[in-house]
Amino acid sequence: RWTILSLPARYFSWRVRGNSLTWAFNERETLEAGYDLLIVTSMVDLSALRGLVPKLSCIPTLVYFHENQFAYPKSRHQDSSVEPQILNLYTALCADSVIFNSRYNRDSFLWGVDELMAKLPDHVPPGVVDRLKVKSCVLPVPLENRCFNDGQPQFEVTPWGDRAINKTNRPLRLLWAARFEYDKGGERLLLILNALKHQGIAFELALLGQGFRHSPVVFEQIAQQFSDELVQFGYEPCLQRFQAYLAGADMVLSTAIHEFQGLAVLEAVAAGCVPVVPARLAYTDLYPKDYQYHSEEKNLAAEASAAVSKIIELWSAMQQGQDLTVDVSNYGWDAQKPYYQAAIDSLS
Repeated sequence: RWTILSLPARYFSWRVRGNSLTWAFNERETLEAGYDLLIVTSMVDLSALRGLVPKLSCIPTLVYFHENQFAYPKSRHQDSSVEPQILNLYTALCADSVIFNSRYNRDSFLWGVDELMAKLPDHVPPGVVDRLKVKSCVLPVPLENRCFNDGQPQFEVTPWGDRAINKTNRPLRLLWAARFEYDKGGERLLLILNALKHQGIAFELALLGQGFRHSPVVFEQIAQQFSDELVQFGYEPCLQRFQAYLAGADMVLSTAIHEFQGLAVLEAVAAGCVPVVPARLAYTDLYPKDYQYHSEEKNLAAEASAAVSKIIELWSAMQQGQDLTVDVSNYGWDAQKPYYQAAIDSLS
């Protein structure tokens, strides 16, 4: 039996600093009900919460890091503060077990902690990183079983059109699935699309993502410049139609400058899309090098050129009938369930 507490995904600075205050006094009766295990995300201010609700201090606790503040790029709307990193650190130290969704997430966190310790002025305890290493492991966020294409057409007609049309007789179906935010590389995407068009590569484009009040204007620019190529722009609320976009696309492209696992790309690959991803972040562990394009974080034009070359290379192979699909079944829930069970049982 599970009891779940959550807070709205807004007011980041207040949320990460104030969640312990909110829960300790608004949900005290719930928190003191008695549990066998406490599971929290890395945004929870665990050390303060355990101090404010002492009964929680004797419950085995697991912290799940789906991201970490040491490797999260700052936006122009976000204050520069070390406090979110300190909160991540204290929460990890306070936990009995720490799980990261990717090796990149774990390694960037430990590296960030080590760098922070070196900057502190005095009385820094030794061995902090070693303490964290001992109780840390990597377990990806598992994909739901519905994500996997079993090789049989799920839809006679997708939002892209008839599935039966041969790849040599139609444009490339290109999918980009991410939030319309600064850390997903909208400027890089625009350069890639312009280069594809300049080189005469016919393509259709689905941009599946949620927009926000401060979404970069580059996404609207893409919508205007590529209105003839777009088959979808923005959030798709219908799950079946969303799955149909994934199942009908040829490639899923990422231009991210921040990605700790990349669930949207993983879901697309599970549905049969060929990944085209930069050689950085979590992608280097998830996909073979043949699907990675050269990463040039400070040279957008060079990176766009590398991405276009990779797209053309893979599209040519696909048109010749090569099966380039990547098996990501090991990220499915059926494969991951025993590892999650073992992680939980180890704290029982």
